[in-house]
Amino acid sequence: MGIHGVTPGFAEDITTPLPVQYTREEGFLHLQPGRVTELIGAPGTGLTRLGLKLLAEPSRVASVVALDTRGWISPEAAWETGVLAERLVIVRCDDLILWPKVTAALLEGVRAVYAEVPALIKDHDLRRLTGLARARKVAVVMRSMGNGLPTGIAHLRLRALGVTWEGADRGHGKLKKRRLVLEASGKGAAGITRRFEVEDEGTDAVRVVSDVVIDQARRSVG
Repeated sequence: MGIHGVTPGFAEDITTPLPVQYTREEGFLHLQPGRVTELIGAPGTGLTRLGLKLLAEPSRVASVVALDTRGWISPEAAWETGVLAERLVIVRCDDLILWPKVTAALLEGVRAVYAEVPALIKDHDLRRLTGLARARKVAVVMRSMGNGLPTGIAHLRLRALGVTWEGADRGHGKLKKRRLVLEASGKGAAGITRRFEVEDEGTDAVRVVSDVVIDQARRSVG
């Protein structure tokens, strides 16, 4: 397990409210204190970048954490999505026994957490962590490395359905633009399954767009 990042005042004020005036689809890309957002989808659909992007807004007011179980997340990748460098901590932990304890400790002192969840973590550990996040008003993004989270954990589920991109073909060329097709469901989507699309031009701006074209989705790296 390792920790990377500069965090003066690790347990900063986490009560400052975040903006809440968004369109319906834009609201899906902004975390809510005390709620769990689940990211689910096949590898290569851009979910790592999306998870880091969701930390950008909370990082403006307090420390945020990326909990890495695969050893893939780098500070540069998070900074590129708009996460403030001085407020980012990356914690690496893939131990099934330590992971729940590490996560619980992190929930005591940060604004938001993006957590990769090991495949064999027990349901009762996840439910306990969900209750702790609710009590501490910490926004949490969980991405299971298995088959998804147990029922009742996620307030909002964002499922990646596919990716379209411009500027790269067969692994060659510079990626100019990527569009990720998402499906939102759960209480956070008012119990209605909704499909929408986000556009990513490689900067820290990720925008909701229209004209979803699912049958043209292709796989990208992320």
